[in-house]
Amino acid sequence: MYTIREGFAPFQGYQTWFRICGDLHNGQTPLVVAHGGPGCTHDYVDAFKDITETGRAVIHYDQLGNGRSTHLPDVDPSFWQPSLFLDELTNLLLTLGIEDDYALLGQSWGGMLAAEHAVTQPSGLKALILADTPASMALWMEAAARLRAELPAEVQATLLEHEKAGTLDSEEYKAASMVFYQRHVCRLDPWPEELLRTFAALESNPGVYLAMNGPSEFNIIGSLKNWSIVDRLGKIAVPTLLISGRYDEATRKLCSLLWTR
Repeated sequence: MYTIREGFAPFQGYQTWFRICGDLHNGQTPLVVAHGGPGCTHDYVDAFKDITETGRAVIHYDQLGNGRSTHLPDVDPSFWQPSLFLDELTNLLLTLGIEDDYALLGQSWGGMLAAEHAVTQPSGLKALILADTPASMALWMEAAARLRAELPAEVQATLLEHEKAGTLDSEEYKAASMVFYQRHVCRLDPWPEELLRTFAALESNPGVYLAMNGPSEFNIIGSLKNWSIVDRLGKIAVPTLLISGRYDEATRKLCSLLWTR
C-alpha cells in the first residue's frame, strides 16, 4: 500500500487542490498528471494513480475553476487563458518542492498545457507524456469535422440545426453530441464512474470549458480556437511519449505533427 496526502496550493489568492499518492522523495521521479477540458476534473484520469504501485509517486490536481479547486463563476471569460494554467502548474511544482525533478503527463487539453510547459525547457522536467493531444486547434477541428461526417445523417442534421439556431444548450443538441462522445471520447457502456463524475462536474460548472473551448468537442469557438504549438515543438528537449488510440478524437493523423518531431 502507498500513502495518500491531499492539500491545497495557494495561487494568486485562490486554492489549487492536489493529491499525492506515494512518496515524493523516495528517489524516483514523481509523475504529475494534468487533466483535460479545459474545465474538466482529475476524476476521469484517476486511474493513473495505479502507477504508484511501481514505487513512483503520482500527483493529481484539479485546475483552477474546477473540481475541488477554487471556482470562479463570476470572472470575465477572458480570465481563462493558457498562461494562467501554466503559472498554476509552476506554482504547484514549487509548492510541492519537486520543481527540480518531475515527469509530466497531460491528456487532451492537459497535453496542450504540458507541451506549453515543456517548450519553456524547465530544468526539472525529466520526461513528457502527451495523450490524445493536438498540435493545433485548427488540426483538431479538421479531424473533428471528418469524424462528425461519419455520424448518422439524422445526428448530423440535429447538430447543424441547433448550431444554426444557437440553441446549443438544448437537450436535443446534447443528446446528438453524446453520439459523438460515445464513439470518440469513451466507447465503454456504461461509462466508468470516474468519467461520469467528470461530466457531472462539467455540466454543473461549464464556465472554463465554454470560455476556452466552446459548447462541444467539435464546435470550438473559445479562446483556444487559434491555439497552435506547431512552430515551437522543436523546443521540447526531454524524452516524450505520444499516445493516440484507434478511435480517439485526437486521431493518429491529427497527432502526426507530434509523432514526426
